[in-house]
Amino acid sequence: MMFTIGLTGGIGSGKSTVAQQFQLRGITVVDADAIAHQLTAPGGAAIAAIRSAFGAAFIEPEGALDRARMRAHVFAQPTERQRLEAILHPLIRQETARQADAAQSPYRILMIPLLVEAGNNDPAWRTRFDRILVVDCSEATQISRVMARSRLTDAAVRAIMATQAPREVRSAAADDIISNDGDVDSLPARVEALHRQYLALAAQAASPTMPKT
Repeated sequence: MMFTIGLTGGIGSGKSTVAQQFQLRGITVVDADAIAHQLTAPGGAAIAAIRSAFGAAFIEPEGALDRARMRAHVFAQPTERQRLEAILHPLIRQETARQADAAQSPYRILMIPLLVEAGNNDPAWRTRFDRILVVDCSEATQISRVMARSRLTDAAVRAIMATQAPREVRSAAADDIISNDGDVDSLPARVEALHRQYLALAAQAASPTMPKT
């Protein structure tokens, strides 16, 4: 199997910015969040099932999922979140696997926002990755970034963060950590160092085991 990096981090940590740096170096990045957006876009593979399960009120006129309405709905009723995940997660896993199998780079990165959280229901999750890379930043930075980009309130961002693993739990699961609290100029160099490390590890993993003498 191709050498695989699991890239994760809390909301607003800067996962996409880090992923773009790896893509600039020719590495395939499979973005589970982007796949989820594709599935819930107009004509997306999940739209019919969501409409059937939750009703037409959760579908915007142009045919996409009304993400704001659904967000409010599932936060108010956790069992409804489970219903939504039961629709989305199998489709996300299927498309993630398809894109990962098509990767042609020396190693591949699977960017999964809730990677650590998924381990609560899947004891074997860690075996699917050769390394776990966590992008980390302070909670204050997370909140300010998400409020700026999504126009959510402080309370709304904190509510989302409360559904995610605490920073210390993600860090404990990590093989590698990139601190991303705002030092943008140094980010390429930090990614380059990890990229070289991953190239070496991928080459080592691909080499046949030397026979014992």
